[in-house]
Amino acid sequence: MQLSIVPLQFTFRARDLVWFPPGKAANVFRGAFGTIFRRIACDPHCAGAAECRIAKDCAYAKMFEPRAHGSGPSGFEDQPRPFVLRAASLNGRRFETGERFILEVNVFDPNTPAFEYLRLAFAQLDSEGLGPGRARVELVEARKLAPVHVSLAPWADEAPKVRVRFLTPTELKSGGAILREPRFDVLLARARDRVSALCSLYQDPLPDLDYRGMGQRAAAVKMTSVRIEEVEVERRSGRTGQRHRIGGFVGEAEYEGELAEFVPWLQAAEWVGVGRLTVWGNGRLKIMIP
Repeated sequence: MQLSIVPLQFTFRARDLVWFPPGKAANVFRGAFGTIFRRIACDPHCAGAAECRIAKDCAYAKMFEPRAHGSGPSGFEDQPRPFVLRAASLNGRRFETGERFILEVNVFDPNTPAFEYLRLAFAQLDSEGLGPGRARVELVEARKLAPVHVSLAPWADEAPKVRVRFLTPTELKSGGAILREPRFDVLLARARDRVSALCSLYQDPLPDLDYRGMGQRAAAVKMTSVRIEEVEVERRSGRTGQRHRIGGFVGEAEYEGELAEFVPWLQAAEWVGVGRLTVWGNGRLKIMIP
């Protein structure tokens, strides 16, 4: 019982001044390579191309429009995409001509040619441009790192305390309402459901889980301290002109209780994120065991 991750790393050199607005670095890449990727990966002769209802072996559909294949797993309106961007280190930074910067991508589907398609898409940023002003950037290196395998089996040792650091804006919901604090039972449920969905869709399905029992045991874990702040960020859709909230809370929370069962799920969540907009880098966690 495990989650497997293929980490990718793309190194760019700025050919013009590149600016990543605060909180929007991943969104800059989202706008830049989504269109490029579709042009590369989609067959224009596909019978469903106009509606993006594409065959299950279509690379674009699997990467960017997985909901085209039908309804997602229980608890998900849409199927989770098989990758996440890791661009938070670029937020609010400028890169002069000739300077280098790195984008990381975690891929969860070992059978999709994600690395090659992303490499081809990013290579076109030299002519297509990136971010405000469409600054040209050159892809100088694309690396596929060693796969990572995270065991989901409960810890054999006791884990009475855990500290969770919310590194990027995180939005958690319970009963349709946005939470103002990261309750442990909700945090665990979102991590568990996202990881199990990714395994079910793209890897080996996990054995039947005692969802109700896990939820009851997670509810007994106490949040002993919390230090978070709300981050307000919006993005504007270039296609529709509409503005969308991409913010959430950042900070740190500490929990105490019987945690050995839950630590592996939180460790897996370090790679996949939790909450809303995880594919674009929101909901990134760091787990610390005191």
